[in-house]
Amino acid sequence: MTSDTPDGRSGAAASRPGRSGPRGLLARLRRGPSTPRGRGRRRVGAAVRLLAALTLAGGAYTVFAPGMQAHAEESPQLTGAAADGKALYDVSCVSCHGRNAQGVEGRGPSLVGVGSAAVEFQVGTGRMPMARQEAQAQRKPPVFDDDQVQQLGQYIQELGGGPQVPQRDDLGAGGDVDEGGRLYRINCSSCHAFGGGGGALSSGKFAPSLAPSSDRQIYAAMLSGPQNMPVFGDNQLRPDQKADLIAFIQDTLQKGEDPGGFNLGRYGPATEGLAVFLVGIVALVFAALWIAGKS
Repeated sequence: MTSDTPDGRSGAAASRPGRSGPRGLLARLRRGPSTPRGRGRRRVGAAVRLLAALTLAGGAYTVFAPGMQAHAEESPQLTGAAADGKALYDVSCVSCHGRNAQGVEGRGPSLVGVGSAAVEFQVGTGRMPMARQEAQAQRKPPVFDDDQVQQLGQYIQELGGGPQVPQRDDLGAGGDVDEGGRLYRINCSSCHAFGGGGGALSSGKFAPSLAPSSDRQIYAAMLSGPQNMPVFGDNQLRPDQKADLIAFIQDTLQKGEDPGGFNLGRYGPATEGLAVFLVGIVALVFAALWIAGKS
């Protein structure tokens, strides 16, 4: 006789094979999960974790690879002359200007972007390498010959670019001496004096004499602006005006020509004014005495 209570129905359902019930659930828990299915899940999980690790490693390489490549390319391919210049630089310049010419604080400035013009002026005139730290690098016999100067300049040029001196020696050829004199009096005489002998500046610095300067050195100085000298690029002075200036310096100042007469040592208006005062006053005094004696 079948019971009408819920307990009777659940007991009947539990006794049927293939139906779920408390006894079937307990039996499955005792047996545990199926061994082949658990092993397959572990393999799938390991594969997923491996794939995630590979994806993470690939992403990290994508992020950092350009930086490592840029670091590896810090030393670009150099031409033969620049490679020779680098060898000279590593021996004589690296201690003050750094491994990649980035400069060393308290020793030397960065050379990136100064171009071969700055190297030709500083090294070609013997100002670099400096014997000691001073207010201003002074001219002295060059340490390197002309070929080595060109090699050093080529290395700095390929390293960071910058202004270059035209590849010829007669940079004042065809220049207008009269126009060069006018440009010199406007742009250069206040520091280098009217006769090109140079003059004192502030803080122990000075404008050097132009007497021993070659065409290329004058042109390089205008392009690079060494020490307190301003830069006279092509926007300030055109190449033909630079040629006029060089022609005036070489043909008038360096050859000792004095169109105005007696040069008085070329010390400028101070000695000229003193000479005029002394000569003129003496002449006037004698003239006055002579007039007084005649009257």
